[in-house]
Amino acid sequence: MDMFLNAADHVLRTLFAPPHACEPSPAAAHAEAELDPAQKQLAGALMRVNHVGEVCAQALYTAQAAMTHDPQLRLQLLEAAREENDHLAWTHDRLRALDARPSLLNPLWFAGAFTLGLVAARLGDPVNLGFVAETENQVAEHLQSHLERLPEADQASRAVVARMKEDEERHALQAQQAGAIELPAPARALMRLAAKVMTTTAHYI
Repeated sequence: MDMFLNAADHVLRTLFAPPHACEPSPAAAHAEAELDPAQKQLAGALMRVNHVGEVCAQALYTAQAAMTHDPQLRLQLLEAAREENDHLAWTHDRLRALDARPSLLNPLWFAGAFTLGLVAARLGDPVNLGFVAETENQVAEHLQSHLERLPEADQASRAVVARMKEDEERHALQAQQAGAIELPAPARALMRLAAKVMTTTAHYI
């Protein structure tokens, strides 16, 4: 019961409270760039998509940690969630700096990701970890594509995305080392399709 109460608290804080990072944002080392309107709009849209990804990460890790019976795995998932909360705060800060807003559909994204996390956890820890590994690998690919699209002058946003990519790759490796199984090809393809729908929608809404 305590775990589910904590999960409910996490839902409310993720969706309705300003996020606070434990570590300083990588953007702090860079001055804000002078971007033209089109560059600023693009950077804001990309960071909105990344912010949605971090909302989903909080949902996934919270659900998976709540369902696992392995105390060590629960700690690993909660530590990953803490690092993802830093990402949530950093992307939130970038949205404000770029005069952009979060996705209006964040509650929907959170609910969907939380449901997926519960399903993955119910299938057992190897599948649960496999879902983590595949998710993080796909997120790292997505972040690399953003590094290729973000305006070169927006070094603050680029620093945040680069650090996030490093952390996601490490989370995937940790899941693999903890016993993740490789998900079947249809499951991986379905995850890519769902991510495509989410990222395309969040770019605008």
